[in-house]
Amino acid sequence: MDQRPIGIFDSGVGGTSIWKELHHMLPNESTLFLADSHNAPYGDKPAEEILRLSIKNTRRLLDMGSKLIVVACNTATTNAIDYLRAHFTVPFIGIEPAIKPAALGSRSKRVGVLATRGTLSSHLFHSTSKMHARGITVLEQEGRGLVELIEAGKQADPETRQLLQTYLQPMLEAGIDHLVLGCTHYPYLLPLLKELLPEAVRIIDCGEAVARQTYHVLQQNGLLNEGAQNSIQEFYTNGDVAILRRFVGDPDNAMKVAYLDF
Repeated sequence: MDQRPIGIFDSGVGGTSIWKELHHMLPNESTLFLADSHNAPYGDKPAEEILRLSIKNTRRLLDMGSKLIVVACNTATTNAIDYLRAHFTVPFIGIEPAIKPAALGSRSKRVGVLATRGTLSSHLFHSTSKMHARGITVLEQEGRGLVELIEAGKQADPETRQLLQTYLQPMLEAGIDHLVLGCTHYPYLLPLLKELLPEAVRIIDCGEAVARQTYHVLQQNGLLNEGAQNSIQEFYTNGDVAILRRFVGDPDNAMKVAYLDF
């Protein structure tokens, strides 16, 4: 029984979509969440800067006692996780656009991917696409501006709707039947996406798969906390605490959500 927390970091509040899946599947596990909102978005930064920020976040989570780290950011995963695994001793769980299930399920043989520039331009994304999407047309769309709107709590605003519609239209005209969400911020756009997309288009994100993989890695490494005591959930941001609390879903201030300079 290992009572140390699971560490999670993202370029901002989007990774709370992954935390929710983790907490649902692993309610006994304590968690530490870092929202690097001051540096969001990662997607338009050079690869060297993404690596630097990922190392910084990893070191902070390790200093706080994390036993495993979830890189709850597609851009950080695709640009930094190989380095993190090679230079730190704890297990790492990464986030990748779910190309494989979309390709396997597609009847039209056309799949859309909405992601950041940092993810779409990475070697890992292209190698994953090449491996799993043979015979499939993958239509890539950079979601410029979406992370910033979500970070500002504007995921339901008319401006966000218009921008999202602009990005979806070419993919719909091309006949996609699956849309892969390649950024952990984007599940917070699901209400809008369901309005804008035909029912025949299946939306895929990786949250549940990440939670399952985290469980398996904890189990394989003897790190599961199987005790009955209450778990502790802590969230830290170097941005707006009120926005992070809103995304965590803690209106009664029952969880620790605080500012941290990191």
